[in-house]
Amino acid sequence: MARITVATVLDAPPDDVWADLEDIASHVEWMADATAIRFLSSQSSGTGTRFECDTKIGPITLTDVMEITDWLPGQVMGVRHAGIVIGTGRFTLEHQGGAHTRFEWTEELEFPWWLGGPAGAWLGRPVLGWVWRRNLDRLAARFAT
Repeated sequence: MARITVATVLDAPPDDVWADLEDIASHVEWMADATAIRFLSSQSSGTGTRFECDTKIGPITLTDVMEITDWLPGQVMGVRHAGIVIGTGRFTLEHQGGAHTRFEWTEELEFPWWLGGPAGAWLGRPVLGWVWRRNLDRLAARFAT
């Protein structure tokens, strides 16, 4: 299993960050590895929302099936991965005073055998960390003044 955590401080209060984050379909605008999102449930926000996310990292392309498991506006969005890669993910927002929010992204993922299983997870951890740090830079740019 790969456990990956990346974080940044955004120049916006938690409510503004959440207003952007709760639009799950817009995640493809700041996640370079997410190329498309298709909702599988009638709802597109909140606990129980299900969707597919087409993901591409280098030569690897897959469809990740996800379900929102935690939804605390302004604080937490949690997800369960139930596709080819399985595990959990979590976005956590923490007010840092004034108009600043610490955004933390944590994932615990298990890779299938054809992606190397545990060895693939170990090797993929630094690559995914690098990709997601870049994604956080793209998210931060949405709040730059």
